[in-house]
Amino acid sequence: MAVYNLLLFILVLFIYIVTVLGNFVIIMLVFYSKTLHSPMYFFLSQLSISDIMLTTDIAPNMLNIVLYEKTAISFPGCIIQYYFFGSIETFECFLLTVMSYDRYLAICSPLRYVSIMNPALCIKLVLASWLLSCSIALIITVGICQLEFCGPNTIDHFYCDFNPLVELSCSDTSRVQFELTVVCFPVIVLPFLVIVISYTYIVLTMLKIPSFSGKLKSFSTCSSHLIVVFLFYGTLIAMYVLPNEGQSQMIKKFMSMFYTVLTPFLNPFIYSLRNKEIKGSLRNAFYNQMMSYLKKSGS
Repeated sequence: MAVYNLLLFILVLFIYIVTVLGNFVIIMLVFYSKTLHSPMYFFLSQLSISDIMLTTDIAPNMLNIVLYEKTAISFPGCIIQYYFFGSIETFECFLLTVMSYDRYLAICSPLRYVSIMNPALCIKLVLASWLLSCSIALIITVGICQLEFCGPNTIDHFYCDFNPLVELSCSDTSRVQFELTVVCFPVIVLPFLVIVISYTYIVLTMLKIPSFSGKLKSFSTCSSHLIVVFLFYGTLIAMYVLPNEGQSQMIKKFMSMFYTVLTPFLNPFIYSLRNKEIKGSLRNAFYNQMMSYLKKSGS
């Protein structure tokens, strides 16, 4: 194995391990800490679950490719990987939209927030997001399965994505490409517009707050979500909405890696480093574990 491949393998493995551990810590904190039993942190735990699923769908095969340079995946395996990838990415689009609506209610309608964003509604929103995501991904996946593949079977990518798969087909791909274009509106464009509108109302409401400390407190509750939206949707729109014929394959790979590997890796740090409640819960959990360990050692 070349030194470059070895270093890349270690880097990807490190990112994968930290991603899983970081998101798992957030899930455990939200589950066990009573101070985090609120809709915002419930949705955050769902984002962490989807991030673990996404990076687990992509990273192991990427590690295999880096380790052995050229590796094989069966067509059913490739289709299954694409279906899970499509389902999770679509779910995160919907979930980030739900999280923006949650922040809109918390800042713009604080008196009605508890009555509207109750636990039952939170669960329904997450379940509806998963149901829609799996259904939409299934439509595109079935369309890809109906294509004929009779030419080269080498994908110039580190996972099975839509464009690399369609480029291998020797049949007419206009139908499935049209389906993807149509799907981009309810999955990417519409949720992004809802997020923009939500934050427009949030900013207008914050401007009415007389004190600077009040504005800062309101902004701090949604700043982490805004950063994640910028990172996630920025690359997603560049990949699937804007024309990318002039982009090199290396740029496409980098952007794909950004929202499939790097964004799940960064999310726990974005939310934990910028959130006092999560940092406080983490300190309390660490302190309780230390006290428990010392008591056991003393006995």
